[in-house]
Amino acid sequence: MKRYRPCILATCCVPWTERFDFEEDIFRQSVRHQIASGIRDLYIFGTAGEGYAVTERQFDEITRVFLDETCGEGIQGMVGLICISLSTVIERIERARDMGARRFQLSLPSWGVLNDAELATFFRETCGRFPDCEFLHYNLMRTGRIITGTEYCRLARLYPNLVATKNSTADEARLISLMNEAQQLQHFITEVGFSKAALMGESGFLISFTSTNFTLATDYFLAGRGQDAAKLAAISADFDGLIATFKEAVGSTAHMDGAFDKLFCRVHDPKFPLRLLPPYEGVSVERFDRYVELLRMNHPNWLP
Repeated sequence: MKRYRPCILATCCVPWTERFDFEEDIFRQSVRHQIASGIRDLYIFGTAGEGYAVTERQFDEITRVFLDETCGEGIQGMVGLICISLSTVIERIERARDMGARRFQLSLPSWGVLNDAELATFFRETCGRFPDCEFLHYNLMRTGRIITGTEYCRLARLYPNLVATKNSTADEARLISLMNEAQQLQHFITEVGFSKAALMGESGFLISFTSTNFTLATDYFLAGRGQDAAKLAAISADFDGLIATFKEAVGSTAHMDGAFDKLFCRVHDPKFPLRLLPPYEGVSVERFDRYVELLRMNHPNWLP
């Protein structure tokens, strides 16, 4: 049995005013729209959600609103933790727990690559310190260290509340390691890799650029659940073109994950602002308009 349900896992991007204050109303509408579209597992403060950039005040303010919007029956909200200070991570967990949070998304500190002893300390002071909470680990190269399936298996034996992982990969060797060596964890995989992982066994779908059309993205996820190789191939045939479309529209003007994901948010809500917290650059409205134009020309079925 997997420790977390198979589902579509989606980020909630944070909208900012021109003064970089939190746009609460637009954020609430965005979260509600995803839930109404059938997305029941949501998280804040991943890389696309600018979890690396928020202040402690912003962390508390946005977490409180997010938990308020994801407290409904059948909805699971998760709070991301990206920080180079383990002490700050612990303090954020404590404050979010006081607000009612019980699911968290961990990323390794990225100032220096953790060695084995430091990795053990990190999980002991998060999963081990808070046994009443569930943890997903975000396995990304920005931290300098990718955790293998064998390492996850060992960590999962130590910590029953380590329930899932997040991996943006299509590398088959890495997917095989995750799926075969850490079978008790639910592995959430992004679009291109999901079709491969789903044919190996039960997988979660970490939605990204397919979030422009939740209905079609859900069809893709369900095809994976049913291990329908033909349907997975038919839907994923569009992926190279979709990726090329947003890269062509954005060009070299932005490079952070949030810049791309806010394009996808704005497809659903033209009021959703594209700006990122400084010093990072978001995408211009003109670039967004070009993105929608390219989608309409080349992939109209991926519009809402």
